Amino acid sequence: MSTGEMEQLARVQGTGHVLFVIDQLCEAGGAERAILQTIRLLPRSRFRVSLITFRIDERLQFFRELPCPHFVYPLGRTYDWNALRVARKIRRFIREERVDIVHTFHETADLWGGLVSQMKDGPALVSSRRDMGILRAPKHHLLYQLMRSRFDLVLTVSEEVRRYCIQNDGMPERKVSTLYNGVELENLAHKNGHCVREQFSCESGAPLVLTVGHIREVKGIDVLVKVAERVALQFPKVQFMIVGAKTDQKYFQTVQRQIADSGMQQNVRFVGPAENVASVLKMGDVFFLPSRSEGFSNALIEAMACGLPCVATRVGGNPEAIEEGHSGFVVENEDVEGAADRILRLLREPKLARAMGSAGRDIVSARFTAKGMIDQLVAHYAHLLAARREKSPSRF
Repeated sequence: MSTGEMEQLARVQGTGHVLFVIDQLCEAGGAERAILQTIRLLPRSRFRVSLITFRIDERLQFFRELPCPHFVYPLGRTYDWNALRVARKIRRFIREERVDIVHTFHETADLWGGLVSQMKDGPALVSSRRDMGILRAPKHHLLYQLMRSRFDLVLTVSEEVRRYCIQNDGMPERKVSTLYNGVELENLAHKNGHCVREQFSCESGAPLVLTVGHIREVKGIDVLVKVAERVALQFPKVQFMIVGAKTDQKYFQTVQRQIADSGMQQNVRFVGPAENVASVLKMGDVFFLPSRSEGFSNALIEAMACGLPCVATRVGGNPEAIEEGHSGFVVENEDVEGAADRILRLLREPKLARAMGSAGRDIVSARFTAKGMIDQLVAHYAHLLAARREKSPSRF
């Protein structure tokens, strides 16, 4: 579908009811942030929105005031008597609330929630795929292939994830479309990093390298520590600051031992999760993303939007965001020497770092805005609604 056709479909009159289904809302990860951002920004003149999840942690401020009506249907095993009761609840909700589109996130919602939403004259089924299958169990690979014909549309966060879905899940190319994450640029303008430096007691003038992500092996924090060792040989006061929750305690303890063994306690700091990530990013000099796998990193484009030069591994959608040598550098996964070399160059050449940071900000403004993301999503929804109206005109 061309851009012109999508824009024309986006102007179709009428409203539709979109039901989002996500496995759980228990951490403020990329998918959780994306779904809440999408719900908040969808035009209410066009869409009525609801959300179903199987588990929620309302102790987290992030989930206390959701931007739409939400329903928690506790689900343990996906195949027991309780699962059948949950299935009936979802089907009843879809029927009674006249849901037009079911949009799912994560494996259980994709496969189980998507399956129970199938019914005569039922809703269109949309799946968001946000990674390279790293969280899938063996059964998931088989089930995704078996269910490929049931999805009306699969939205992927990068072209690399799109290729994965086509090659591994057998999805027809025409049903898979890339929808990049988007940054709300207007919310970044008033963020100030200087006061945050003081809050974290960062020494004035000391180089600061930042990364953002949950503390788990796939994020490559152990690689970051090795890189920090090499950078500290040239910049003894350098600070590598890790912003994110300790979701894997065993891995976190392993990294702590690594830091102690290498004598990097003064150079590597864990500051935990931050509600105001943009202000933290704005106090940095370089952003480093050492991930072993990514779909498309929200943190990376947020860092670019904040004017930080970026160094990231060549995994998933990272090379689709960074223009090598223009807005930052892309290095191979596990390449400690290469990453340290690029970070050292940016710290030694402030003029180059500023130019790359400015180029990154321009790229986000042109390609990765929240408005652009929502406009494309609205067009996709409009296309699905138009197809349903043609198929079942009496329902509308």
